[in-house]
Amino acid sequence: MPLQPDFPAGGLMAVVRCRLDLPPNFRTADVLAFHGRDCQVIGERTGPGCLSKGLIWQGRPACLRIAFADGVAEAELAVDGGRADDTALVSTVRRLLGLDQPVVAFERAHAAHPQLGPLLVRQSGLRVPLAATPFEALTWAVTGQQISLGVAISLRRKLLLAAGPRHSGGLVCYPDAERLVVLDEAALRAAGFSGSKAQTLLAVSRLVVEGALPLDDWLMEPPAGEIRECLLAVRGIGPWTVDYVLLRGYGWLDGSLHGDAAVRRGLGRLIGMTGTPDAKAAQAWLMPFAPWRALVAAHLWASLALSA
Repeated sequence: MPLQPDFPAGGLMAVVRCRLDLPPNFRTADVLAFHGRDCQVIGERTGPGCLSKGLIWQGRPACLRIAFADGVAEAELAVDGGRADDTALVSTVRRLLGLDQPVVAFERAHAAHPQLGPLLVRQSGLRVPLAATPFEALTWAVTGQQISLGVAISLRRKLLLAAGPRHSGGLVCYPDAERLVVLDEAALRAAGFSGSKAQTLLAVSRLVVEGALPLDDWLMEPPAGEIRECLLAVRGIGPWTVDYVLLRGYGWLDGSLHGDAAVRRGLGRLIGMTGTPDAKAAQAWLMPFAPWRALVAAHLWASLALSA
C-alpha cells in the first residue's frame, strides 16, 4: 500500500522518506497490534498494512507513517517546523520494527527444545516491536504497573491529551520529558494516575531533562547493567519495569520478565501446568534461554492470543 499523505497544505514542514526490505516471514500484524491498542486513535492510527504515529522528533511534533507491502516497509516522517534526515529515520524505523533482532539465530538454537521448539515453529519470525523512544517505553511501563491493559491504555490516552502536542496531521504526539516535566502531581492525579505513579513519572522526567538519565544516549549500544542501576535508583521502579524498558525501549532481549503475570500464564500453558508457575519457578525455567529470555517471554505473550 503506497503512503497517502494527508498533511495540510502550507506551513513549514520537513518530510523525509525511506524504504526498507523486510525479512520473508516478517509479522506485520504484530507491529500494527502493538501500536493500535487505543481504539480512540489519539496518538496512533492503524489500518490494513499501514501505521501512523505521533511522536516528538528533535523537540518538534512529528508524524511517522509506515506502509507495509510486498516485502518492504515504506516510511515517511513529517516534522512540523523542524528538520529531519533520512539516516536517522532509517535507524528509527529499524528499531521500531525490530529488524536487527537475531530471531533466526534464536529459533535455530532452540528448535529442538521439547516445549518451546513447537511454539517457535508456529510463531516463526516473531520480533518485538519497540516504542518510538526509550522515554515512551519507560513512562508506559510505569503507567501499566499492576493494572489491567485496558486501564493502562486509558491512562496513557489521558497523558497524551494532558501533555502531548498535536501534529498538524491530527495525531497527538507522545510527550517527551520536557513536556511532561512541566506538569505537576495534581495534573497527573486529575488524569487518573495514583500519587506514587505521578511522582515516579515526574521524577524520571526531571532526571532526563537534567541529563542524569540519558536515555537516548544509550540507544546505540545499550549498557544494560548501567541502565538497570540508574532506573532501580528511582523510587517506584522495580525489576519488571526495568526489564520491560530494556526490551521495548532498547530491544535488549535478555530481560527475564519472570514476574510478568502474562508470561507466567503463557508458561503454565506451554508446560502443561494446571495452574500458573510462581515468579521463582518462571525465572528458573527461563534461565537456560539467556541471552534471549525476553524473546522467549514475547513468544509466551503471543501464545496467549493463539490459545484464546
